[in-house]
Amino acid sequence: MGVIRAEPARVTDWAAKSVGAAWRAFDLQLTTYAGLLVAVGLVMAYTNSVEGGAAPLEAGTTFTRGLMWAAIAAAVFILATAFDYRWLKTLAWPIYGIQLGLLVLTLAIGDGIGGAARWVSVGPLTFQFSEIAKILMIIVLASYLTSRQSRLDSLSSILGACLLVGPPLALVMLQPDLGTSLVFGAILAGMLWMSGASLRWLAVLAVGVVAMVPIAWTYLLRDYQKARLTSFLDANPDIQGAGYQLHQAQIAVGSGGPFGKGLTNGTQTQGDFLPVQATDFVFATLAEELGFIGGVVLFVLFVLLLWRVLVAGWRSRDAFGTLFAAGVASMVLFQLVVNVGMVLGVMPITGIPLPFVTHGGASLVSMAAGLGILQSINIRQTKAAW
Repeated sequence: MGVIRAEPARVTDWAAKSVGAAWRAFDLQLTTYAGLLVAVGLVMAYTNSVEGGAAPLEAGTTFTRGLMWAAIAAAVFILATAFDYRWLKTLAWPIYGIQLGLLVLTLAIGDGIGGAARWVSVGPLTFQFSEIAKILMIIVLASYLTSRQSRLDSLSSILGACLLVGPPLALVMLQPDLGTSLVFGAILAGMLWMSGASLRWLAVLAVGVVAMVPIAWTYLLRDYQKARLTSFLDANPDIQGAGYQLHQAQIAVGSGGPFGKGLTNGTQTQGDFLPVQATDFVFATLAEELGFIGGVVLFVLFVLLLWRVLVAGWRSRDAFGTLFAAGVASMVLFQLVVNVGMVLGVMPITGIPLPFVTHGGASLVSMAAGLGILQSINIRQTKAAW
C-alpha cells in the first residue's frame, strides 16, 4: 500500500493563503483613526511644551515624553494584535488577580498630589495602574458574561458582574480617583446592556444606584470632590476657587472662534492661565488654538473610531469578542462625553482623560492594548467582511 504524502509546495501555498486570509481581516481603518487621534495628542503635547518655555525636542518635555509613550503604545498594539485573544478567556481569573494586585500596589507605594496615591514609578517611567485596570476589567467581564450567556435574565448573574467590578472600583475610590471609578461603572453598564441582560433587573439596579447617591455624597466623597462636582451648576462660581478651572477653560474655548488662534498662539494656553492643560483640560487647548473646526475634526475621528470598534464586535463569531468591543466602546464614549462636557461646563469636573489626546502614558498604552486585542479578534474570528 502506498503512502499518501502532501506535496510541500501545496502545503506552503495553503498556509500562506490561510495567513493572508486572516490578515485581510485586519481593520486598517480602525488603526488609522486611532493613529490620527494619537497624532492630535502629539500636536497638543507640542504646543504645551512650547508653552512651558522649552524647546519641544528637549529631553523631558511633554512632547518628547509623548513621543516615547506613543512608541511604547505602538509596540503594545503590535504585541496585542499578534497575541491569540482566545487565551484571555482562559486567563481571566489570573488577570483579575493581577488587576487587584496593581491597584493594591498603587495604594501601598503610589505617589500623587495632596495625599493621593495614583501613580507608581518604574524606573524613569510613571504608570497610573488604574488606567491599565480598565482594559483588564473589560477582559474579565467579557469572559464572565460569555460564560453566563444563557442565564443573563437572572438577577444572580447580573449581581455577579457587579460584584466583580466592586473591589477594583473601591480600590480606585480609595486612591482617591472619582473619575476612573465612574469609568468602571460605565464599562459595567455598557457591557451588561450589550450582553442582553434583563432590562427589568438593570432598571432595578439603576434605581438602587440612584438611591445610594446621597449616602456616597455624605460619607464617601471629600469636600474638594463635592466642590468640583457642583461648580458647573453654580451661576456665580468662585472663579478664584473651585470654579477657576472651568472659568479659564470656557474663556479658552470661547476665544478660539471658528478657526482658532493657531498652534502655540493661544493666550490662555501660552499665558499659563489654564490648569492641567496637557491632561484633563487638553480639549480647551485644542479649541483655543484650532477652533471649532479643530473640535469638529476631533469628534469625527472619534465617531469613526467608535464605529470600527463596534464593527469588530459585530464581526466576531463568539460572544467574548462582541462583549469586549462593547466594553471598549463604552469606555471611550463615556470618557469622550464627560471630558469634553466638563470643559464646556455641562458636566461635573471629574478628572477623566480624553482618550488618545490627553497626555498620559498609561492611558495611551491601555487604549493601544484594547485596540490590539480588537485586531486580534478581527484576524482570528470574523463572520463577515465590512
